Amino acid sequence: MTDLLQRVEETIRTRRLLKGGRKILVAVSGGLDSMTLLHLLHALSARHRWKLAVAHFNHRLRGRSSDADERLVRQTAAAMGLPVVIERADVKRFAEKSKLSIEMAARKLRHEFFARAANGRGIRIVALAHHADDQVELFFLRLLRGAGGEGLAGMKWRSPSPVDGKITLVRPLLGETRAKLLEFARENKICFREDATNARLDAPRNRIRQELLPLLRKKYQPGLTKTVLRLMDIIGAEADAVGETARQWLGRRRGDESQTKKSETLYVVSYSFINLPVAVQRRVLQWQLGWAGVWADFELVERLRRSPDVFVSVSPNFSVARDAAGSLKLRAQPPVEFKAGELTVNLAGRAGEAAFDGVQFRWDFAGVKNLPRLGKRTGCEFFDADMVGDQVTLRHWRPGDRFQPIGMPSALKLQDWFVNQKIPRARRRDLIVAEAEAGGIFWVEGLRIGENFKLTPQTKRRLIWHWQRRM
Repeated sequence: MTDLLQRVEETIRTRRLLKGGRKILVAVSGGLDSMTLLHLLHALSARHRWKLAVAHFNHRLRGRSSDADERLVRQTAAAMGLPVVIERADVKRFAEKSKLSIEMAARKLRHEFFARAANGRGIRIVALAHHADDQVELFFLRLLRGAGGEGLAGMKWRSPSPVDGKITLVRPLLGETRAKLLEFARENKICFREDATNARLDAPRNRIRQELLPLLRKKYQPGLTKTVLRLMDIIGAEADAVGETARQWLGRRRGDESQTKKSETLYVVSYSFINLPVAVQRRVLQWQLGWAGVWADFELVERLRRSPDVFVSVSPNFSVARDAAGSLKLRAQPPVEFKAGELTVNLAGRAGEAAFDGVQFRWDFAGVKNLPRLGKRTGCEFFDADMVGDQVTLRHWRPGDRFQPIGMPSALKLQDWFVNQKIPRARRRDLIVAEAEAGGIFWVEGLRIGENFKLTPQTKRRLIWHWQRRM
């Protein structure tokens, strides 16, 4: 028995991933990882009396290459004498129709297929080929997106299907690197296909794999994989502890005996909300927001956690608050009436002026060296003229508007920014915004300027933007 085969078998035993005599659906794409997983499980199946079936989902994203992947999986399953289930879908069209990224659309369709294929054969376990390198990439991907403990913990060895809680996903290769899988495949002459799109740098995960991780290993930490996996294990254990404490506290608060066992004695379940550890407070609010169908981003959770009985608008139709006891309250609110109308202004030339809905605008241009000093004057801002462009649009706030205020790392909904700045609902619809020629809001009346339009050392021309609201 080879080292990899022995390690995987030991992992399956110690982590209780697969019991003897079980029926298992193996998800196989045709790439190195899944083809190696299939061969490993097939080699161990006789000893453990597993009954394997193969599932392949053709995303139809790479034309003939996708069809070649399908043929390889079908031929391999036939050579092993295993049943195979195959489906095809136009992921790109589904992504456009559903307004999802290609990656998210593919994941959704793929898991729905796995659930159908498993249920169709009376199978309750789906084996996936995620490995240690996938975990490390996921860690940095989520870290850069600002994920919390649950997200940074990465994929679990066992987890419920995201579309069918009765189906369990298992990942026997999470402790193995891609290099070890490649070595095993070469030694055992396992055929697999490389996905050419993995070499493209337009996807964040690919850039992390090909640029960030090699740099970190070369310049900072040669043992990066081992270090990150250990960190993810620590974060995961702590996140689980926080979640369990939050579950107990919520169960006691709701008097739900199914959520809290009588034998549980954690001291924290008797605490009031304000005396809970901050991490538990956040998890309690996060779960309640999830139950209410509200996206629980960090800013919303913090506003609710710090300010009891203060309602926060989370959609045009309702707002949420938490009471002193830690329970979430929902309140319907009348929809905001958005003001129509807009004015296109041509900035080409040396200076100009215009008026829109009670506000008088005046602008001029200056070079790098002869810029007037702003001082403490109100009603005046400076922008990079070339970033703004020669034509701007003056209008009011619209549904879905996004804005990246100067100093912030990413754009957010303009509605959320109004909430953060405590702009009264009645006043929001009256404020004027200015949209640059290439798109993007560069100015919001009385608030910060846009990050992407600020003055920088590379600025060549400066737009001097004056405004005054007529009383």
